[in-house]
Amino acid sequence: MKLKSIDNIYHINRDSRVKRWFFIFLGFCVVVLFLPWTQNIKVRGNVSTLYQDQRPQQLNSPIPGKIIKWYVKNGDYVNKGDTILQLTEVKDDYLDPLLLERTQEQVKAKRGVRSYYEAKVGATDNQLTALSAARELKLSQLKVKISQLNNKLAAEEAELLAADNELKLSEDQYNRQKKMYDDGLVSLTQFQQRNVSYQNAVAKKTAAQNKLAQTRQEIVATNIEQNATIQDYTEKLSKTQGERYQSMGQIEGSTGDIAKLENQAANYQARRGLYYVVASQDGQVVQLNKAGIGEILKETESIGTIVPKKVDYAVEIYVKPVDLPLLKEGQRVMCIFDGFPAIVFSGWPNTSYGTFTGRVVAIENNISVNGLFKALVVEDKTQKPWPPQIKIGAGVQGIAILNDVPIWYELWRNINGFPPDYYIAKTETTTK
Repeated sequence: MKLKSIDNIYHINRDSRVKRWFFIFLGFCVVVLFLPWTQNIKVRGNVSTLYQDQRPQQLNSPIPGKIIKWYVKNGDYVNKGDTILQLTEVKDDYLDPLLLERTQEQVKAKRGVRSYYEAKVGATDNQLTALSAARELKLSQLKVKISQLNNKLAAEEAELLAADNELKLSEDQYNRQKKMYDDGLVSLTQFQQRNVSYQNAVAKKTAAQNKLAQTRQEIVATNIEQNATIQDYTEKLSKTQGERYQSMGQIEGSTGDIAKLENQAANYQARRGLYYVVASQDGQVVQLNKAGIGEILKETESIGTIVPKKVDYAVEIYVKPVDLPLLKEGQRVMCIFDGFPAIVFSGWPNTSYGTFTGRVVAIENNISVNGLFKALVVEDKTQKPWPPQIKIGAGVQGIAILNDVPIWYELWRNINGFPPDYYIAKTETTTK
């Protein structure tokens, strides 16, 4: 007996299409294996900026002080130069409210002292000039006197020579007269007259010798006086010159003191400008960590942070050391920002939705503390612009685009554990 249910279950006599669909599926799989597949490296990173001056900046206290007034609160937007808070002094050295004015008065007094010493140097120069002129005058007088004495000495030497000749003649006459007197040829009176003449000649020579000796002594005394004058004026000039050098040293010392006081005055003036902590750039004030009035700040102590308003965003991605040789400058990277929906087809990045294109601009040669190498990615201006809502510090997923290969090759590579094909980014060189 044939059951009806058997006919409904077993379709032995009906034509089956399983074989046809199998071959169709097999052909489809073969076609898919030859479709292009884009090799890539998946990395993680965060939003940053390429320039240091566009990163969040710390607000630090330039001097130790006490807070007396706040001008902003957390979340306020400020422009460059806007006042954040006001400080007052807490150090004993700067508590005097007239410290700058008094320092300037000290500078003025020191300048007056220097002017006095400069005037003293001028007077000393005049004194030196007068002493030099007096010395030259005195020496000239002594030279004239010595010249006169030398002339007198020459005359007296001639006079002595004449007296000596006269004495010789008188002595000769006296001897002859004595002999004649001894022989009785002349009288005693004649002999006595000749004796008187001889004695006069002796006296005349003696007087000439005395005058000559006196003149020579005067010459010696004048030479001694000349040397004494030179010594005296040299001593006076040296003493005056020493006073001049001392005054010049006082001038230099006053100049150094003036420079030191002017430096202090400039420091005090600059310190007055540090009582107001101002914004270093346009941005938003966040993370203020000091509260109330009267809180004491230490030097360079952090007050808060300013997040810049205008930022050229970049992405810091971290690459494994094994993948580092595959990454080159200029290489394309697809970025997926946290908070922005995205549909990603790993092998077909151009068909993905919610991804944004970037280019690698730098790769650090030093490994980071997390054991990965950092690379910087900036926006590709020729593609869809990055969303303006992204913020520094937000998370990013990156897909570094490598070579285009068939799907069968990618499957074969993964099955065998081979690395992706080595990819070198093409760069255009423009020659002017």
